[in-house]
Amino acid sequence: MGVQDAPAWLVPAFTRNVLEAGGTAPASDIRRTAEDLLERWTRPERHFHNLRHLVDVLARVDELDEEAHHPELVRLAAWYHGAVFDSAERKAYANQGGEDEAASAVLAREQLTALGVPEAQAQRVAALVSALVRHTPDPSDSDCAVLCDADLAMLATEPQRYKSYLQDVRAEYAHLPVEDYVRARVRILHKLLARPSLFISPLAQPWEEPARQNVSAELQRLEKEVARLEAAAAERDAGEGTERTERTEGTGPAGVNGAAGVTGGTMNGSTTGA
Repeated sequence: MGVQDAPAWLVPAFTRNVLEAGGTAPASDIRRTAEDLLERWTRPERHFHNLRHLVDVLARVDELDEEAHHPELVRLAAWYHGAVFDSAERKAYANQGGEDEAASAVLAREQLTALGVPEAQAQRVAALVSALVRHTPDPSDSDCAVLCDADLAMLATEPQRYKSYLQDVRAEYAHLPVEDYVRARVRILHKLLARPSLFISPLAQPWEEPARQNVSAELQRLEKEVARLEAAAAERDAGEGTERTERTEGTGPAGVNGAAGVTGGTMNGSTTGA
């Protein structure tokens, strides 16, 4: 999905939200900023955190906006919440994945201020973006609760779409070894299930049970995968230990038999590893 595939309503919606937030820049400048954001959301390395996700989050904000004090700021925060994204290996998936909320918050403040949005409003959008680092909003901050709930709403989708979501997330981190990814994902799921509630907004409460069912089912599958990986690693280590023992026993005093034992062990090792 590229910029050309973006729904036609996105740029006008962004323009409206900027103006509602107090922006004073010409419409052409606001449009260019929206197009820059769309280009960021449609980069090829994004498989889940892409334009479809942005649209989904905005749609969920629409469902919850009765609870927001400043829905226009929540919508702007949705635009910026994953604007800066890097799934490179140096990013710890278990901590924040590829979404760089800190850098996205800085981008929000800089771009919105440049569009004439008052500093207090631009800073508020940046603060909402930053709050997504841990997805633990203050229950008294309804705007933050709406944004966090909208961002986590994918957890509550029907099982088939949840499966597609998992495939897309894995594709974004295809460079991570299976075991590293699975263990990181298990840690994330345990943290989610340990929360008293996944969703804070009253209107989002119907999402709680389906989300927990999806997360629990995924966790059960991944814990079986971890057990399988551990069993395979133990078997591999045992095999390597046996091979080392055989090599050691085959190495005798210097002489014809000793040399033959070393050579034979090396060849066997090479054949096994091929």
